[in-house]
Amino acid sequence: MGRRKGSNTAQTSTNSSNQFEGTKIRFQDADDDGVATDNSNLDESILAVDKATEDVSMGEPDVSFVDSDAGDDKTSADYYFDSYSHFGIHEEMLKDVVRTKTYQNVIYQNKFLFQNKVVLDVGAGTGILSLFCAKAGAAHVYAVECSHMADMAKQIVETNGLSDVITVLKGKIEEIELPVAKVDIIISEWMGYFLLFENMLNTVLYARDKWLVNDGVVLPDKASLYLTAIEDAEYKDDKIEFWNNVYGFDMSCIKKQAMMEPLVDTVDQNQIVTNSHLLKTMDISKMAPGDASFTASFKLVAQRDDYIHAFVAYFDVSFTKCHKLMGFSTGPKSRATHWKQTVLYLEDVLTICEGEAIVGSMTVAPNKKNPRDVDIMVKYSLSGRRCVVSRVQFFKMR
Repeated sequence: MGRRKGSNTAQTSTNSSNQFEGTKIRFQDADDDGVATDNSNLDESILAVDKATEDVSMGEPDVSFVDSDAGDDKTSADYYFDSYSHFGIHEEMLKDVVRTKTYQNVIYQNKFLFQNKVVLDVGAGTGILSLFCAKAGAAHVYAVECSHMADMAKQIVETNGLSDVITVLKGKIEEIELPVAKVDIIISEWMGYFLLFENMLNTVLYARDKWLVNDGVVLPDKASLYLTAIEDAEYKDDKIEFWNNVYGFDMSCIKKQAMMEPLVDTVDQNQIVTNSHLLKTMDISKMAPGDASFTASFKLVAQRDDYIHAFVAYFDVSFTKCHKLMGFSTGPKSRATHWKQTVLYLEDVLTICEGEAIVGSMTVAPNKKNPRDVDIMVKYSLSGRRCVVSRVQFFKMR
């Protein structure tokens, strides 16, 4: 999984031009007092925070992916928890105001959900969500963190005088024992790049099935994955075609691996050529762990004559148990977040005319060797006036 150089520039939010099939809702600014809902489309709806700074086919897909890791016994799980011991990653997440202000507003503006309730914070990190919950009137909060950051979280809780309300537990959710039999609320910021990278979702589902009361609340409770297509000739040339001539040497054998590695980057909304298509919505309060593996069909219709070099995936998150709907989008037409978007480069350059459609399917599954990695298979075809193509491509997020 790559990153584009110099890709931290924030984007200006817009409210009006995204198009996709899905739930029709609208998120209101995170620092306003209320939360509006109306009939605008979900990906038209973004969360503009901190004004001062600004039909899915379910089941177990049978996909054989190219094994590019022969001889590599290290897994992403080996590094996962230790990586969260370093303060830098927490600084990045805390400074993501779309992310953090949304959670803060969900909690502070819906205190009726938290007052006198027992809360479980899964993957607590610095404990920021636990601190919010305590301030909102929770009877007790159990903050579970597996990395060494748990030690810092304990100090943070003590420093802020909340040790009587928040208990920090160091360990894996699957291995710890809570001091209580059940909790009323589970809150977590589990989403990864491409929504599912790092596969923390299964940990939340494990906690839900083991500890949540029958009428309990999971926050957030809805997450939706979308796909669109972009023109990206300049950077594809820099990232992929670069290997054809490296200081006068042919290194084109690397191109295949480079194509298989999705790029995490902020996409300029002017690059978008097609509509956005809803691939899958997950109801975290009801779904089974296996539901995170899926095959979804898509249809992307060109909105202008252009060339398509890549598909782009992004996700929206919703908190539907609030008094009024709240949430945020990581789409290219919304304010930039630390999740950015996920770019999947195509082997073909598609010459597409306005109104023509790319049809296909995407299969997503955890990697069998490294479950925190994600395997992606995309089948796509275009039968246009100037381009006819049908292809299958494999990608691996690692």
